[in-house]
Amino acid sequence: MGHASNDIAIGLSTASVYPENTQAGFRYAAELGYDGVELMVWAEPASQDIATVQSYVKRYGVPVLAVHAPCLLISQRVWGADPVAKLERSVRTAEALGADTVVVHPPFRWQRRYARGFAEQVAELEAAHPVKVAVENMFPMRADTFFRDGAVRRLERRSGPGPAVSAFSPSFDPTDHGFDHYTLDLSHTATAGADAIALARRMGEGLVHLHLADGRGAAHDEHLVPGEGTQPCAELCEYLVDSGFRGHAVAEINTQNARTSAERSAQLARTLEFARTHLTGTSPDPRDTEAADLS
Repeated sequence: MGHASNDIAIGLSTASVYPENTQAGFRYAAELGYDGVELMVWAEPASQDIATVQSYVKRYGVPVLAVHAPCLLISQRVWGADPVAKLERSVRTAEALGADTVVVHPPFRWQRRYARGFAEQVAELEAAHPVKVAVENMFPMRADTFFRDGAVRRLERRSGPGPAVSAFSPSFDPTDHGFDHYTLDLSHTATAGADAIALARRMGEGLVHLHLADGRGAAHDEHLVPGEGTQPCAELCEYLVDSGFRGHAVAEINTQNARTSAERSAQLARTLEFARTHLTGTSPDPRDTEAADLS
């Protein structure tokens, strides 16, 4: 591979430790040697409270690199129902925590007012705050129905075979519109059947945040440990290093099936080792990984 960079921060998404909580995300990050965390803001009150998160930063010595805005279907009511206000609050939260990036999904189609003003709001927030708003690639909804605000909504299908109409406006691919900053998610490219490296090239210098994961192309979002799916994870990392990437690479994997904390820790450690090997040319001390597995 190309010359690896030590300027790429390797973070852990607090979503990666679910069903454990936000504090556990900080603890795993500290034990395993991650450079920081991406704070997923969702229903857990601790994830929404700046003072509580600051106490975790101090206790574990782990900074917040990025904040993921509460824009998931399961967090539609977190910080209220107005997505415009929620994005602004996410940026202010990131600024207060010393994070330089906010990850946000494209608006859902039914969020018409938000969708109409989304690009303008993103630009205005970036102009007013020292925070990059990195719009994330998503994927088509392949089911006939999905949940919105506790109710089931039906998606019209295109005539003939093929995926469902995108639930996102104007597209699940943010490069279709164009923004200054992007998040590239490798589990989402798998679900979308998209070419991850081609997407990275379209994002260009605007690619500032990577969700490092993997997928096999299932109809649902898998978030596998990198190297356990079909995505070109190593090749993408090589491309990023060679292109001078200086952003964050955040482990965003699904560990819900881990039977013990030690098993979850091992999955997170494998992801960190992959990231260090392919993005910075280093890897964790095996003794540190063994100690984390035993903790």
